[in-house]
Amino acid sequence: MKQILITGGTGFVGANLCKRLHADGYHITCLDNNYTGSLRNIEQLINQPNFRFVEHDIIEPYMPTDCKFDEIYNLACPASPPFYQGRRSIFTTKTCVLGSINMLELAQAHDARILLSSTSEVYGDPKEHPQCESYRGNVNPIGIRSCYDEGKRCAESLMFDYQRHEGVDIKVIRIFNTYGPLMRPDDGRVVSNFICQALRGEDITIYGNGEQTRSFQFIDDLIEGMIRMMGSPSNFSGPVNMGNPGEFTILQLAEKVLEKIPGTGSKLVYRPLPQDDPTLRKPDISLAKENLDWKPKIALNEGLDSAIAYFRKAINQ
Repeated sequence: MKQILITGGTGFVGANLCKRLHADGYHITCLDNNYTGSLRNIEQLINQPNFRFVEHDIIEPYMPTDCKFDEIYNLACPASPPFYQGRRSIFTTKTCVLGSINMLELAQAHDARILLSSTSEVYGDPKEHPQCESYRGNVNPIGIRSCYDEGKRCAESLMFDYQRHEGVDIKVIRIFNTYGPLMRPDDGRVVSNFICQALRGEDITIYGNGEQTRSFQFIDDLIEGMIRMMGSPSNFSGPVNMGNPGEFTILQLAEKVLEKIPGTGSKLVYRPLPQDDPTLRKPDISLAKENLDWKPKIALNEGLDSAIAYFRKAINQ
């Protein structure tokens, strides 16, 4: 039975991946320090055969001797600005850099394939639209977001150096805005913010004029893409974009949420745009289509219905 390690396994993406791969019949080791994740996300798996949870921070080395991993999904890193900025910025950089080194060392020792979940934030505030993988980005290396943006850029660099010089079998994906069940209500990203504000009857906060764009991908589509990337031929390492190329303004998203949650009394309020917040975001997914036969199947209208149903329960727990 294939042994799979998922770091960041109690978080939003990690827990969804744990559930999918465990259901597919693999032995899963879920590793997390639970900084942004929660054991509640994997509570249905905790006592199941072929699943184990290990509380660990990948900033510290992890080299188990009681198993040999075949695949490593390295997802561990806070991905929402409220959790990776401020006093947690140094921790975020350490997670990206030291954590990647530790997981690459583990992959090398176990002769395992390793996948890094990088991010569309490596493109910064782009001067190319849509963004394709050959675009090198427009990132502020000393801004309040640089701990995450540059941390992930360094993590990608480490992946390819370990491939070139140590022969590690690597895969790199760049994830665009993703939403769906198991997100924290206080996640701080725009979809969860808008839905939870509307459900609570609070005003919906729009930063800037609302004309900045995002492309919203439902979690199930991302999980399918990640699994296909992990199983792709060894001569295709990436990086490869994973996102939904359907592009919406933030104002359009707010209007859709209010349309689906009527009668809340919520109104739109505007606040200044945060420093270095990108104004445009849309993936070119040609590489994923060509090499993985992958494209998103779940449109925003359908995905929002599922997300709203999940958050309606989550905020009442």
